[in-house]
Amino acid sequence: MTPPLLVLGVSRSGTTLLRVILDRSAGVAIPDESFFIPLLARRHGRTVDAERFVDDVARIPTIRAWGVSPDDVASRVGSGMPTGDAIAAIFEAYAEHAGKPRWGDKTPMYMRHLALLERLFPTAQYVHLVRDGRDAALSFLEMPEGTFTRTWAHPSSAAQFACLWRKEVEDARSLGRRVGSRRYLEVRYEELVADPVGIVAAICAFAEIPFAQGMLAYSEAVDVSDKPHQQRLLRPPTIGVRTWRHDMSADDVTAFEAVAGDLLAELGYEVTTSGSSARGTAKRAVYDSRLAAWNATASLLQRSPLWRRRHPRLSA
Repeated sequence: MTPPLLVLGVSRSGTTLLRVILDRSAGVAIPDESFFIPLLARRHGRTVDAERFVDDVARIPTIRAWGVSPDDVASRVGSGMPTGDAIAAIFEAYAEHAGKPRWGDKTPMYMRHLALLERLFPTAQYVHLVRDGRDAALSFLEMPEGTFTRTWAHPSSAAQFACLWRKEVEDARSLGRRVGSRRYLEVRYEELVADPVGIVAAICAFAEIPFAQGMLAYSEAVDVSDKPHQQRLLRPPTIGVRTWRHDMSADDVTAFEAVAGDLLAELGYEVTTSGSSARGTAKRAVYDSRLAAWNATASLLQRSPLWRRRHPRLSA
Protein backbone atom coordinates (compact mmCIF):
# COMPACT_ATOMS: atom_id res chain seq x y z
CA MET A 1 0.00 0.00 0.00
CA THR A 2 1.35 3.43 -0.94
CA PRO A 3 1.84 5.53 2.23
CA PRO A 4 -0.93 8.14 2.32
CA LEU A 5 -0.33 11.82 3.06
CA LEU A 6 -2.86 12.89 5.69
CA VAL A 7 -3.47 16.57 6.34
CA LEU A 8 -4.50 17.15 9.95
CA GLY A 9 -5.97 20.26 11.51
CA VAL A 10 -8.83 21.51 13.61
CA SER A 11 -11.82 22.70 11.58
CA ARG A 12 -11.30 26.18 10.08
CA SER A 13 -7.51 26.03 10.48
CA GLY A 14 -6.73 26.41 6.77
CA THR A 15 -6.66 22.74 5.90
CA THR A 16 -8.77 23.25 2.77
CA LEU A 17 -6.30 25.85 1.53
CA LEU A 18 -3.43 23.44 2.09
CA ARG A 19 -5.34 20.57 0.46
CA VAL A 20 -6.01 22.41 -2.79
CA ILE A 21 -2.36 23.51 -2.96
CA LEU A 22 -0.95 20.03 -2.36
CA ASP A 23 -3.47 18.43 -4.71
CA ARG A 24 -1.87 20.45 -7.52
CA SER A 25 1.40 18.55 -7.08
CA ALA A 26 2.05 15.81 -9.62
CA GLY A 27 2.87 13.52 -6.71
CA VAL A 28 -0.38 13.24 -4.75
CA ALA A 29 -4.15 13.31 -5.23
CA ILE A 30 -6.12 14.67 -2.26
CA PRO A 31 -9.89 14.76 -2.78
CA ASP A 32 -12.42 16.82 -0.88
CA GLU A 33 -13.35 15.61 2.60
CA SER A 34 -14.17 11.92 2.76
CA PHE A 35 -15.92 11.39 6.14
CA PHE A 36 -16.32 7.65 5.49
CA ILE A 37 -13.11 6.21 6.99
CA PRO A 38 -14.47 5.75 10.55
CA LEU A 39 -17.79 4.53 9.13
CA LEU A 40 -16.20 1.74 7.08
CA ALA A 41 -13.77 0.83 9.86
CA ARG A 42 -16.65 0.49 12.33
CA ARG A 43 -18.72 -1.59 9.95
CA HIS A 44 -15.97 -4.00 8.93
CA GLY A 45 -13.67 -4.47 11.89
CA ARG A 46 -10.13 -5.66 11.27
CA THR A 47 -10.65 -7.44 7.93
CA VAL A 48 -13.26 -7.19 5.21
CA ASP A 49 -15.63 -9.46 3.38
CA ALA A 50 -15.13 -8.13 -0.13
CA GLU A 51 -18.78 -8.37 -1.22
CA ARG A 52 -20.10 -6.61 1.89
CA PHE A 53 -17.41 -3.94 1.69
CA VAL A 54 -18.09 -3.10 -1.95
CA ASP A 55 -21.82 -3.07 -1.23
CA ASP A 56 -21.20 -0.41 1.41
CA VAL A 57 -19.02 1.57 -1.01
CA ALA A 58 -21.98 1.62 -3.41
CA ARG A 59 -24.05 3.42 -0.76
CA ILE A 60 -21.68 6.35 -0.08
CA PRO A 61 -22.41 9.49 -2.15
CA THR A 62 -18.96 10.99 -1.55
CA ILE A 63 -17.26 8.12 -3.34
CA ARG A 64 -19.64 8.44 -6.27
CA ALA A 65 -18.99 12.21 -6.39
CA TRP A 66 -15.26 11.50 -6.71
CA GLY A 67 -15.93 9.52 -9.88
CA VAL A 68 -15.00 6.22 -8.25
CA SER A 69 -17.35 3.31 -8.97
CA PRO A 70 -17.92 0.15 -6.91
CA ASP A 71 -16.30 -1.80 -9.76
CA ASP A 72 -13.17 0.34 -9.44
CA VAL A 73 -12.94 -0.70 -5.81
CA ALA A 74 -14.01 -4.34 -6.27
CA SER A 75 -11.05 -5.02 -8.54
CA ARG A 76 -8.69 -3.99 -5.73
CA VAL A 77 -10.34 -5.64 -2.72
CA GLY A 78 -10.29 -9.26 -1.59
CA SER A 79 -11.92 -10.99 1.35
CA GLY A 80 -9.67 -11.19 4.37
CA MET A 81 -7.85 -8.01 3.38
CA PRO A 82 -7.09 -5.63 6.28
CA THR A 83 -9.77 -2.98 6.47
CA GLY A 84 -7.19 -0.20 6.15
CA ASP A 85 -5.99 -1.65 2.84
CA ALA A 86 -9.57 -1.93 1.59
CA ILE A 87 -10.30 1.70 2.48
CA ALA A 88 -7.03 2.72 0.86
CA ALA A 89 -8.21 0.99 -2.33
CA ILE A 90 -10.94 3.63 -2.67
CA PHE A 91 -8.39 6.43 -2.54
CA GLU A 92 -5.99 4.54 -4.80
CA ALA A 93 -8.71 4.30 -7.44
CA TYR A 94 -9.27 8.04 -7.12
CA ALA A 95 -5.54 8.75 -7.45
CA GLU A 96 -5.30 6.50 -10.50
CA HIS A 97 -8.13 8.43 -12.19
CA ALA A 98 -6.20 11.63 -11.42
CA GLY A 99 -2.99 10.19 -12.84
CA LYS A 100 -1.18 10.47 -9.52
CA PRO A 101 1.02 7.83 -7.83
CA ARG A 102 -0.08 8.55 -4.26
CA TRP A 103 -3.21 9.49 -2.35
CA GLY A 104 -3.98 11.76 0.56
CA ASP A 105 -6.87 12.92 2.68
CA LYS A 106 -7.99 16.07 4.46
CA THR A 107 -10.96 15.64 6.78
CA PRO A 108 -10.80 17.70 10.02
CA MET A 109 -13.31 15.37 11.68
CA TYR A 110 -10.58 12.71 11.71
CA MET A 111 -8.76 14.70 14.39
CA ARG A 112 -11.11 12.77 16.71
CA HIS A 113 -9.96 9.45 15.25
CA LEU A 114 -6.17 9.68 15.18
CA ALA A 115 -5.62 6.30 16.84
CA LEU A 116 -7.83 4.74 14.17
CA LEU A 117 -5.86 6.41 11.36
CA GLU A 118 -2.65 5.15 12.90
CA ARG A 119 -4.00 1.59 13.05
CA LEU A 120 -5.47 1.59 9.54
CA PHE A 121 -2.54 3.30 7.80
CA PRO A 122 0.62 2.42 9.77
CA THR A 123 3.00 4.01 7.23
CA ALA A 124 1.06 7.27 6.74
CA GLN A 125 2.73 10.66 6.79
CA TYR A 126 0.98 13.51 8.59
CA VAL A 127 1.09 17.25 7.99
CA HIS A 128 -0.52 18.99 10.96
CA LEU A 129 -1.62 22.56 10.24
CA VAL A 130 -1.98 24.59 13.44
CA ARG A 131 -3.78 27.94 13.55
CA ASP A 132 -4.32 30.31 16.46
CA GLY A 133 -7.44 28.77 17.99
CA ARG A 134 -9.12 32.11 18.54
CA ASP A 135 -9.00 32.90 14.83
CA ALA A 136 -10.24 29.40 14.02
CA ALA A 137 -13.06 29.87 16.55
CA LEU A 138 -14.17 33.10 14.86
CA SER A 139 -14.31 31.35 11.51
CA PHE A 140 -16.06 28.26 12.87
CA LEU A 141 -18.74 30.13 14.81
CA GLU A 142 -19.51 32.35 11.80
CA MET A 143 -20.10 29.47 9.38
CA PRO A 144 -23.57 29.76 7.81
CA GLU A 145 -26.38 27.30 8.52
CA GLY A 146 -26.38 24.32 6.18
CA THR A 147 -22.62 24.38 5.67
CA PHE A 148 -22.19 21.17 7.66
CA THR A 149 -24.31 18.81 9.68
CA ARG A 150 -24.70 20.21 13.17
CA THR A 151 -24.84 17.72 16.01
CA TRP A 152 -25.21 18.17 19.74
CA ALA A 153 -21.42 17.73 20.00
CA HIS A 154 -20.62 20.74 17.79
CA PRO A 155 -19.22 23.75 19.67
CA SER A 156 -21.60 26.71 19.91
CA SER A 157 -19.42 29.13 21.88
CA ALA A 158 -15.81 30.29 22.03
CA ALA A 159 -15.24 28.27 25.19
CA GLN A 160 -16.64 25.08 23.67
CA PHE A 161 -14.54 25.54 20.55
CA ALA A 162 -11.50 26.05 22.79
CA CYS A 163 -12.20 22.65 24.35
CA LEU A 164 -12.28 21.03 20.93
CA TRP A 165 -9.25 22.94 19.65
CA ARG A 166 -7.15 22.08 22.67
CA LYS A 167 -8.03 18.39 22.63
CA GLU A 168 -7.45 17.94 18.91
CA VAL A 169 -4.20 19.92 18.77
CA GLU A 170 -2.79 18.07 21.78
CA ASP A 171 -3.86 14.71 20.38
CA ALA A 172 -2.23 15.42 17.01
CA ARG A 173 1.01 16.57 18.64
CA SER A 174 1.01 13.42 20.76
CA LEU A 175 0.65 11.39 17.56
CA GLY A 176 3.61 13.29 16.16
CA ARG A 177 5.77 12.35 19.12
CA ARG A 178 4.84 8.68 18.67
CA VAL A 179 5.52 8.41 14.95
CA GLY A 180 8.53 10.74 14.77
CA SER A 181 9.73 13.49 12.47
CA ARG A 182 9.96 11.33 9.33
CA ARG A 183 6.20 10.82 9.44
CA TYR A 184 4.90 13.97 11.16
CA LEU A 185 5.40 17.62 10.24
CA GLU A 186 3.83 20.50 12.15
CA VAL A 187 3.15 23.68 10.19
CA ARG A 188 1.64 26.98 11.31
CA TYR A 189 -1.16 28.49 9.24
CA GLU A 190 0.25 31.95 9.91
CA GLU A 191 3.58 30.91 8.35
CA LEU A 192 1.84 29.28 5.39
CA VAL A 193 0.04 32.48 4.39
CA ALA A 194 3.09 34.66 5.09
CA ASP A 195 5.52 32.51 3.09
CA PRO A 196 3.50 30.11 0.92
CA VAL A 197 6.37 29.24 -1.41
CA GLY A 198 8.79 28.39 1.37
CA ILE A 199 6.30 26.46 3.51
CA VAL A 200 4.76 24.48 0.64
CA ALA A 201 8.23 23.63 -0.67
CA ALA A 202 9.16 22.37 2.81
CA ILE A 203 6.03 20.23 3.01
CA CYS A 204 6.73 18.76 -0.41
CA ALA A 205 10.31 17.95 0.64
CA PHE A 206 8.99 16.24 3.78
CA ALA A 207 6.46 14.22 1.77
CA GLU A 208 8.88 13.58 -1.10
CA ILE A 209 6.46 14.88 -3.71
CA PRO A 210 7.29 17.32 -6.52
CA PHE A 211 7.00 21.04 -5.78
CA ALA A 212 6.13 23.56 -8.50
CA GLN A 213 5.32 27.26 -8.28
CA GLY A 214 2.10 26.53 -10.15
CA MET A 215 0.77 24.76 -7.07
CA LEU A 216 0.06 28.20 -5.61
CA ALA A 217 -2.06 29.26 -8.59
CA TYR A 218 -5.01 27.31 -7.18
CA SER A 219 -7.42 30.28 -7.15
CA GLU A 220 -7.81 30.09 -10.91
CA ALA A 221 -8.86 26.44 -10.80
CA VAL A 222 -11.05 25.88 -7.71
CA ASP A 223 -14.83 25.71 -7.91
CA VAL A 224 -16.46 27.03 -4.74
CA SER A 225 -19.79 27.99 -6.30
CA ASP A 226 -21.68 25.75 -3.87
CA LYS A 227 -19.37 26.35 -0.89
CA PRO A 228 -20.10 29.74 0.69
CA HIS A 229 -17.68 29.04 3.52
CA GLN A 230 -14.73 28.60 1.12
CA GLN A 231 -14.92 31.78 -0.93
CA ARG A 232 -11.49 32.89 0.27
CA LEU A 233 -10.00 30.21 -1.97
CA LEU A 234 -10.68 32.58 -4.84
CA ARG A 235 -7.83 34.71 -3.49
CA PRO A 236 -4.16 33.84 -2.99
CA PRO A 237 -2.93 33.16 0.57
CA THR A 238 -3.60 36.31 2.56
CA ILE A 239 -2.32 37.44 5.96
CA GLY A 240 -4.86 38.60 8.53
CA VAL A 241 -8.12 37.72 6.77
CA ARG A 242 -9.60 37.28 10.26
CA THR A 243 -8.00 38.26 13.54
CA TRP A 244 -9.23 37.74 17.08
CA ARG A 245 -7.52 40.96 18.19
CA HIS A 246 -10.04 43.01 16.23
CA ASP A 247 -12.99 40.67 15.68
CA MET A 248 -13.42 38.68 18.91
CA SER A 249 -15.13 40.14 21.95
CA ALA A 250 -13.09 40.53 25.12
CA ASP A 251 -15.40 38.09 26.89
CA ASP A 252 -14.85 35.43 24.23
CA VAL A 253 -11.08 35.94 24.32
CA THR A 254 -11.13 35.46 28.09
CA ALA A 255 -13.37 32.39 27.80
CA PHE A 256 -11.14 30.80 25.14
CA GLU A 257 -7.94 31.47 27.06
CA ALA A 258 -9.44 30.11 30.28
CA VAL A 259 -9.67 26.75 28.49
CA ALA A 260 -6.61 26.77 26.24
CA GLY A 261 -4.43 29.74 27.16
CA ASP A 262 -1.49 27.60 28.27
CA LEU A 263 -1.47 25.69 24.98
CA LEU A 264 -1.65 28.96 23.03
CA ALA A 265 1.37 30.19 24.96
CA GLU A 266 3.23 26.91 24.47
CA LEU A 267 2.71 27.26 20.72
CA GLY A 268 4.08 30.80 20.81
CA TYR A 269 0.81 32.69 20.39
CA GLU A 270 0.11 35.89 22.29
CA VAL A 271 -2.03 35.44 25.40
CA THR A 272 -3.85 38.38 27.00
CA THR A 273 -4.95 36.81 30.29
CA SER A 274 -3.43 34.60 32.96
CA GLY A 275 -4.33 31.62 30.80
CA SER A 276 -6.11 28.39 31.63
CA SER A 277 -8.16 28.19 34.81
CA ALA A 278 -9.91 25.64 37.01
CA ARG A 279 -13.21 26.70 35.46
CA GLY A 280 -11.72 26.08 32.03
CA THR A 281 -10.61 22.61 33.10
CA ALA A 282 -14.15 21.84 34.22
CA LYS A 283 -15.54 23.01 30.87
CA ARG A 284 -13.11 20.72 29.09
CA ALA A 285 -14.28 17.75 31.13
CA VAL A 286 -17.93 18.49 30.32
CA TYR A 287 -17.22 18.95 26.62
CA ASP A 288 -15.04 15.83 26.42
CA SER A 289 -17.88 13.80 27.93
CA ARG A 290 -20.36 15.18 25.44
CA LEU A 291 -18.03 14.46 22.52
CA ALA A 292 -17.38 10.92 23.73
CA ALA A 293 -21.12 10.31 24.05
CA TRP A 294 -21.71 11.54 20.49
CA ASN A 295 -18.92 9.36 19.09
CA ALA A 296 -20.33 6.32 20.88
CA THR A 297 -23.82 7.03 19.55
CA ALA A 298 -22.54 7.49 15.99
CA SER A 299 -20.58 4.26 16.24
CA LEU A 300 -23.62 2.28 17.30
CA LEU A 301 -25.77 3.72 14.52
CA GLN A 302 -23.17 3.10 11.84
CA ARG A 303 -22.64 -0.52 12.87
CA SER A 304 -26.33 -1.34 13.03
CA PRO A 305 -28.50 -2.71 10.17
CA LEU A 306 -30.28 0.65 10.28
CA TRP A 307 -27.38 2.24 8.40
CA ARG A 308 -28.04 0.23 5.24
CA ARG A 309 -31.75 0.91 5.39
CA ARG A 310 -31.05 4.63 5.61
CA HIS A 311 -28.41 4.49 2.84
CA PRO A 312 -29.69 2.51 -0.15
CA ARG A 313 -27.38 1.58 -2.99
CA LEU A 314 -26.90 4.45 -5.41
CA SER A 315 -28.16 3.92 -8.93
CA ALA A 316 -25.56 3.23 -11.60
